[in-house]
Amino acid sequence: MKNIKVKNLKPLAVIFAIGGVWDTIAGLLYLFLIGNGRTIDTPATDPFYAVFLGSFFLCFAWIQFVSSTNIKKYAVNIGCLIFGRILYVVLLYYSMLFIEGFPSTFWFTGIIDSLLVVAYFIAARIGKLNFRLLFIPDKE
Repeated sequence: MKNIKVKNLKPLAVIFAIGGVWDTIAGLLYLFLIGNGRTIDTPATDPFYAVFLGSFFLCFAWIQFVSSTNIKKYAVNIGCLIFGRILYVVLLYYSMLFIEGFPSTFWFTGIIDSLLVVAYFIAARIGKLNFRLLFIPDKE
């Protein structure tokens, strides 16, 4: 990575940290508000799975916060989150469009996650970070 020239990766680090804030919010919602018998219970989610998902969101948030402090070294974490966010958006909108009775409760999360993915790519491009480093770790 030493011989790869990058410009300014601060915008990418800030956007990645903002993604961590978004995942923290999601994690807290799943821990305390989402699930059967809670404030948000559509689609139906067993409270165990809600807590399970909440813990994952908080882990993702932590990874994003820590990675944003040295974004050049941990750029591959962005690629992992890109794959995860794209998969989530595709599954969410597929379910809302093609599964009868699937509620559209979380439509806005698909928009936010899509915007984060686009922002990652734009900020990486502005910082002249090789896109390969987003998906394949450097040997160093």
